[in-house]
Amino acid sequence: MGIDIAPIDRADQAAIDEAYRIRAATDAADVPDFPPLCRRRFEAAIRHPMPGIEVVAALARLDGVPAGYLRLDLPRLDNTDNASLDLAVHPAHRRRGVGRALHGHCVRLLRERGRKRVYAPAVSALPGGPERHGAGGAFAAAAGARPALAEVRRRLDPTRLDQAALDGLLADARSRAAGYRVVRWYGHTPVEYEADVAYLDGRLVADMPLGDLEWEPENIDVERLRGTERALDARGRRRYHQGAVHVASGRLVAWTLLDVGASAPWHAFQRITIVDPDHRGRRLGLLTKIENLRYALAHEPELRAVDTFNAAANARMIAINERLGYRPVDGWTDWQLTI
Repeated sequence: MGIDIAPIDRADQAAIDEAYRIRAATDAADVPDFPPLCRRRFEAAIRHPMPGIEVVAALARLDGVPAGYLRLDLPRLDNTDNASLDLAVHPAHRRRGVGRALHGHCVRLLRERGRKRVYAPAVSALPGGPERHGAGGAFAAAAGARPALAEVRRRLDPTRLDQAALDGLLADARSRAAGYRVVRWYGHTPVEYEADVAYLDGRLVADMPLGDLEWEPENIDVERLRGTERALDARGRRRYHQGAVHVASGRLVAWTLLDVGASAPWHAFQRITIVDPDHRGRRLGLLTKIENLRYALAHEPELRAVDTFNAAANARMIAINERLGYRPVDGWTDWQLTI
């Protein structure tokens, strides 16, 4: 039995196609309620990385048959000691050494580039939730990684929303948000808000619970914000935004984002929700999330599932999400390996 690992060139469509098939098969086996892996999103992650990210990808063949794939994202603007990893072995070829070989290849690449830590997520079952085999976590532990941050994925079914209850929550939030006005946009951030959105985006890592993850705040400026938007365009993400503007200062001080993929109009991710610390306690997070959910639903009539991830320790955001109707599905652990 021979395992060969070769780098994936972004111009090599055949290798990218094989990697996509492997990654799509692992999603279908490990998280079957996820939408089928979007080919456009997968390819763009290799060909059009986020600004400041170097992507290194490789394909493993078992006796000549494509069997495993890895992608390393190497930050170059901040967190330059770190890397994030996506490693997948086709379900038909598991327990035959492919994952171990890819892990060894990954560690060699990281050492060559002077990286000290690598991170990767793994899914697990929650009590009473759908079955998850937990192989990713077991593999990470066997490789010497340690669990650094516990998260929970929650899902909202928009077809079962209690609109009267939402109206009540919205009215209460508006009553507490005197002195603020809500704004919305689709896709790219309007010029008048770009500096404020960049500032809020840069605060995200500083404000969110990170557990034991060694990840420093990111320096997000307008140029980097625009680069991220172009990368998301390449992935085909349809993005709905809502913000709250502090009328007295004219600053946008709260922001939330929900996006829909190019190939599964029934599914969305609730992404960032952040409020400037000086403006918290006024229900701006709840206000913008309800308004944005309704904004997206008005333009995405097929939407029937919205997923969001929260650190298990993020009680404030979890409380907001559960008031909206999000319910736990499965657990996710961010594993950290020191090289």
